[in-house]
Order: sequence, then structure tokens, then C-alpha cells
Amino acid sequence: MALPVVLTIAGSDPSGGAGIQTFTALNCYGTSVITALTAQNTTGVRGVHASPPEFVKDQLESVFEDIDVLAMKTGMLYDEATIRIVASTLRDRYREKILQLVCDPVCVSTSGHVLLVQSALGSLVDEILPLATLITPNKPEAELILSHKRKDVKIRSLADMVSASKELLTFGSKAVLLKGGHVTTTMTEVHDLLGRNPVISVYKYGLLEENMNVLRVGLGEENRISRLVVDVLQDSSEPEGDVRTSIFIRPRIKSSSTHGTGCTLSAAIACGLASGLTISEAVRDGTVYTYLGILHAFPVGAGHGPLNHNHSLVSRFVPRPCPGDRYPMTRALISSTASVWKEYVEHTFVKELGKGKLDEKCFVHFIKQDYHYLKYYARALALLAAKSTSFTAIAAAMQSVQNVLQEISINHKAFCARWGVSEKELEETPESTATTAYGAYIMDIGLQGDATKLNMALAACLIGYGEVGLWLVEESKRPDPWVVMDEKLNPYVPWIREYSGEMYQTAVEIGLGIGSVTPITEGGFSELLEIWRKCVLLEKGFWDMAIALS
Repeated sequence: MALPVVLTIAGSDPSGGAGIQTFTALNCYGTSVITALTAQNTTGVRGVHASPPEFVKDQLESVFEDIDVLAMKTGMLYDEATIRIVASTLRDRYREKILQLVCDPVCVSTSGHVLLVQSALGSLVDEILPLATLITPNKPEAELILSHKRKDVKIRSLADMVSASKELLTFGSKAVLLKGGHVTTTMTEVHDLLGRNPVISVYKYGLLEENMNVLRVGLGEENRISRLVVDVLQDSSEPEGDVRTSIFIRPRIKSSSTHGTGCTLSAAIACGLASGLTISEAVRDGTVYTYLGILHAFPVGAGHGPLNHNHSLVSRFVPRPCPGDRYPMTRALISSTASVWKEYVEHTFVKELGKGKLDEKCFVHFIKQDYHYLKYYARALALLAAKSTSFTAIAAAMQSVQNVLQEISINHKAFCARWGVSEKELEETPESTATTAYGAYIMDIGLQGDATKLNMALAACLIGYGEVGLWLVEESKRPDPWVVMDEKLNPYVPWIREYSGEMYQTAVEIGLGIGSVTPITEGGFSELLEIWRKCVLLEKGFWDMAIALS
């Protein structure tokens, strides 16, 4: 199958940090026209040697005469002569063809070296921007471009970004992506913006959403998500002619591996356009690709190292774990089942328990059935040991069985006795239909012999109860809380403390890493997701059973 051809018109980077590596990683065929040679590494730019403008034209003509380029990007154009010859060549070649051009208006390097001579700014604004499908300035570049039209604009907030990006759209490009890497934003600011502009489209990636308290466990303060990067897209390419505003939100990463970020992003967007995506779709995929490139970068050099452009080459539908995203598989599962997960975590049974108003008969019925379910749980873990192929895995599974047995002998029976339920009564109470259905399902998964699937079937219970415990505790800390954490007023406080406590959360943290080691394809994820979804529904059914005393 032929690959889409993409062209970069930019300077070279001998340290390998530029975005041309992106083309191959995103399954496109990359061509290049070099406008300048640079002497640079991760610590900075030492010098620039511009290509003669006529030679830049020769390079462009050589590519265009022989190869069908579907999309291109410009980066470092350096001087006025080069800009004019690039613009005139593109206009001549694309009189009757659609030009898909992403312009990254590179002006100054991270280390402060000038990559666009001052006299060339006017040519960039007047010659290249009107040809562009999309321009991708960062904050300093946007302010510089706007200043050329005698507009003294300072971009300090998300609201400033929205207004500045609209102003930039008047310079002639079909769309503007104002990058937010130089502007720190919070979710409060995002909500304020959306409150004033509800028609703005929102694309999120990498955020911990509702009912994901368990994923915060084990994250250091530097990796807790509070500061955001938000990119703002103004797109006038819609058929109706209206300008559509979109924002792309992701966590701010504390990283020194940011060399070539803008170049990588524009290259990724060009690949998306070449592959037939709309502007907003290409920006969405490009921002995610670049974010993951930073997140999964490895150290190169002594300064600002490059992104990991190759992170997408391994067939992983779910990213590998890293310090800022330790449990990507669990986050993907919860995100993909957000509505049913919410029904499970925020079930009426849980809410009434948190208020201390749950009917005692319902709770007693629940702990009796939970006793029977834990038998299935322990037997499934024993199956996991039987299916394991290493002593380490066998030991881990058997330790989990021991943990369940200890939970039953020390905690559960004592807990039941506190509610007047004897061990004899526990054994003689018949299983409910919901208990049998859930237990039979996890045993069936266990008998299939796939350890990953069995771990997935057991995870909804382990992680879900941990999330319920943390959610109730978090709700109890809000102003005018509805959750009562006074044992004199709420007899279910010990239950809440058990599942929000350190011992249980330590067990949860082990379970959170499920499926994160082995690369998961899209088909493999779909299969595991179906097991997870089924077990979340069965867990909800367990709460339903308790409420209905069925």
C-alpha cells in the first residue's frame, strides 16, 4: 500500500530533534527541502548557514516534478529571500490543486537563537500565512506576528489565547492553532471559558476524570494533574463558513525532553491532513502524538532532549506506563465505561451507606452475599495460580488467595458478628442469583486459561471498592458534606475506612497495573474492555441485589 507523501520545508537539526522523524512514525513517506543548515544540539544553537534561495527553489521543484505531495509543513524559513521564493513556488505549483500547508512560524529557538531574521517577519506574514491551511504559533510567536500589524497583544490567560487566535485568523490562513505550552492553565479557567462560550468544542487527553480517585494513589505531587496545557484552534474551513473554536486539553508535563516539540506537532498535523483527516481531527491526533512523545521520552544529551518520536511504532493501543501516567490501562478502561462505572461507584446503595441511612437489612444481606462472592474470588485466584507459568506469578496469585482468606477469617467474620451475623448463618444463607451469576462469570473466565483476562475479571471488584472508599472520603471533605464520617451518626463508617484505608489501597495499587506491561492492540483492548464492562455491570447488579433484598 502506498504511503501518503508529506514534505517539510525547514532547517536541519544535526541532533535529531526535528519533526521529520514524525513522518515515518505516523506511517507517511517523508520528503524534505532544507532551507538552512544549523549547528545545534540539546543545549542550544551555535550557528546557522542559510541555503541559497535559488537552491531552495531547485529542491522544491525537484520534489514537485517527481512526487505527488499531499501535505507539507514549513518550519525555519530564516530570511526574506527564502520566504519569497518558497511562497512564489507554492503559488505556481498549486494554482489548480489544493494546497495543504501547515505553517509553524519558527522565529526563535528555545535557547534564544534567532531562526528568523527580523526583516523577514513581514514576508512571513504577507506571503506564507495567507497560503496556509493552518498556522501553529506559540505564545511568543503569536505576540510577534500580531505586533507586525501594530497590535500590542499580551497573551497571559486562556481567554487571551482565544481572542488572540481569532485575531490571527484575519491574517489569511484557513485555521489557527495557538499552542498553550507557554501559558499555564487550570480546569477552573477552562470551566470559566466554557461557561461564557458553551459552543466551544473540547478535546481532552490524559486527564483523570470523574470517579478516578484510585489513579491518584501513588502519584507524587509533581505528577498530580492540576496544571494544564490548552491549545486553542480557530477553524474557518467548515463548509458553512462559520469559524469553529476548539480547545485541546492535556496535563502539563514536567520534562526537559521538549526539543523540537513545535516541529513535531506541525509535522504530525501535516501527516493527518495527508491521510485525509479534517483540520480538527489532525490537530487532535497531532497533539496526542506530541504529548505522548514528551511523556515517553528518554534522556538524550545534557540539555533539552528530543521527544520520543518512535513511541507509536510499537503496536500499543494503550500507552506504556510512565511516572506521569502509571496506570494507562486502568484509565482507559474507566474512560471507556464512564457511564456504567459512575452507576457502580455512585450507586444508591453507596450513597445511602455514606449518609448513614442505608436500611440495616440491606447491608446485612449484602455482607452475607459478599461472603459467598469472596469464595468465588479466592477460587478464581487459585485458578490464576494454576494457570501461571512462573514461580513468581504463582507466588503472587497464592499470596492474593492468602489475603482473601485472611480478610475472611480476621475482618469479614468479625465485621459480620458486629451486625449479629454468625459464621453458621453466613454458611447457611443461600446464594442470591446476582452472586451466582457474578461468581460463575469470573470462574468461567478463569477456566479459559488466560491470566490477563482473569485479572481483568477480578479487577472491577478490587479497584471499584477502592474507588468507592476514596470517593466517599473525598465527598466527606467538601463544604456542607452529605457523607457522614462520625461513627455515632453513621454505623457504616468502619466499612468506608476499610476500603479507603492504607491496607486496601495498597492492594488496589497492585491491581491498577493490570495489562500495562504487555503491548495491547486495539483488538486485545476491545476483548479486555468487554470483560471489564461485564464485571462492572455485575458489580452494579450486586448493589441492586442488596437494595432489593433479592
